[in-house]
Amino acid sequence: MTTHTEIPDTGTEEQTTDVADFWFDPACPWAWMTSRWITEVEKVRDITVRWHIMSLTVLNEDRDNLDPGYREMLGKSMGPVRVINAARELHGQQWVKPMYDAIGTRFHPEGRNDDRHQVLVEALAEVGLPAELIRYADTDELDDSLRESHQAGISLVGEDVGTPVVAFNGTAFFGPVITPAPKGEDAGRLWDAVVAAAAYPGFYELKRTRTQGPIFD
Repeated sequence: MTTHTEIPDTGTEEQTTDVADFWFDPACPWAWMTSRWITEVEKVRDITVRWHIMSLTVLNEDRDNLDPGYREMLGKSMGPVRVINAARELHGQQWVKPMYDAIGTRFHPEGRNDDRHQVLVEALAEVGLPAELIRYADTDELDDSLRESHQAGISLVGEDVGTPVVAFNGTAFFGPVITPAPKGEDAGRLWDAVVAAAAYPGFYELKRTRTQGPIFD
């Protein structure tokens, strides 16, 4: 079976559009918010977005001081990542974003986090992939390529992050973390600002305490 190493292109050919490499775990509501923003940016800027999986379970597997509720969530989050990875490995990279959209819509705006098996069944049916891919939710058969994709993103930013990881023209950050997701030209202006920040080699971090949760609109 062929695996696909998901590392942003570093070729020297002239780049005519901005490129975003977006790593997500479908369980994370904040990654979902950022993905809605960058999907909106595609409508108002000449950009290319490449979608990749990462895993909060893998990211936290060696950490002992996790909140029990968060650890419980992690125990349920590997299945969706595995199913998206199986779709990618067995049917092609083009299925990553449709599967993310189908799963994420049910998890986040619809709030169906306690019905994960059914969500995955419905997502596969919605995008037109074989129902038997659901079996990969409970097997580590393709975990090597899942971890490869995860590591490709984490290697760009370090371990002290979460999801999403976004590389802007090759320079990666955790985030941006936003709510609600801006639309139209507001989305475009935020994109312009982030790309400008990423272009400065010494820029590492902007952060403030979150005072509200994700707003799904």
